[in-house]
Amino acid sequence: MDTVSVNQFRDKLKSFVEQVTTNHEPLKVTRRAGEDFIVMSADDWEREQETLYVLQNSSLMQQIAESAGTHANSSGYTPTNEEMDEITGI
Repeated sequence: MDTVSVNQFRDKLKSFVEQVTTNHEPLKVTRRAGEDFIVMSADDWEREQETLYVLQNSSLMQQIAESAGTHANSSGYTPTNEEMDEITGI
């Protein structure tokens, strides 16, 4: 993660916002008097929130673990060709 001072951030705000949204990399902004802060795109923030929701939801994590287990053992559900066509939109 890149780090810039609040003065640099203020002077090149448009450039840094473009960098953050284009590269999907957060930017740490440091301040001498006060806490540092992070700048990230709204899309990236929403993805992070979704990830945190899944990680904090024990029921979903259990389903993921069970699914990974059946996949590793090749014992999970195998869709028919018709179902695969429907899933893939063919």
